[in-house]
Amino acid sequence: MPEYNITELTKFANLLAEASGEVIRKYYRNFGEIVAKGDSSPVTIADQETEMAIRYLIKDRYPEHGIQGEEFGIENGNSKFKWVIDPIDGTASFIIGRPIFATLIALLYEGRPVIGIIDQPITLERWVGFEGAKTLFNGKEVGVRVCEKLSNAVLCTTGPQYFSAENLHKFNAIAGNAKYCVYGGDCYNYALLAMGNVDVVVESGLKPHDFIALRVIVEQAGGVATDWHGKPLDMNSGGDVVFCGDKNLHAEVLEMLK
Repeated sequence: MPEYNITELTKFANLLAEASGEVIRKYYRNFGEIVAKGDSSPVTIADQETEMAIRYLIKDRYPEHGIQGEEFGIENGNSKFKWVIDPIDGTASFIIGRPIFATLIALLYEGRPVIGIIDQPITLERWVGFEGAKTLFNGKEVGVRVCEKLSNAVLCTTGPQYFSAENLHKFNAIAGNAKYCVYGGDCYNYALLAMGNVDVVVESGLKPHDFIALRVIVEQAGGVATDWHGKPLDMNSGGDVVFCGDKNLHAEVLEMLK
């Protein structure tokens, strides 16, 4: 891994987060218009504007870096450093009972996460994490809750609409053995896990740039992140992922996914 200036990246991360929050707030509060993407998920019209603003800042500061975004494809695709930008859907979260609007931004080096940001301007909660550094959420250091048994665990997933019939059957078996099962917005699930409010997150069909970047939240907070077979997550992994706060719980969940 090459050397990089953590202080510089910290300042730049907050600059990107402020840019994403400003655009999303402006469009949603002033217009309140919601359009549908191909997967019928509700998103604000701020998505494209958000990505353009973030791309501009990255290209101005790091013109040699690659950029992969939701709206405009890949730039400098051969660069070892690559930023990923994913404006998150405005999804109604059952956990807090109101929409979440967020932007995921991550810097990868050869597919490994260096820095990750989840900015949620409506709830004013932000996670900024670096490889080898403590996990921060809303400016405070956090760690996952130790939970060794599924019968005591809070299980979370983005939703069964992304599961195949076979995977849904497996997930339902796990949900039936968990103490609680909740459905929330994807990025918010990982924040809840990092804060110790959720013990395990099981997803199917998650996009690679999502789970690679979000993996950092769980691992830095002391948890475990793998695919359904227990293999480490990288850019070649499939979208079936398991995030757990405790290794014993992780082993129990993997056994049920066989």
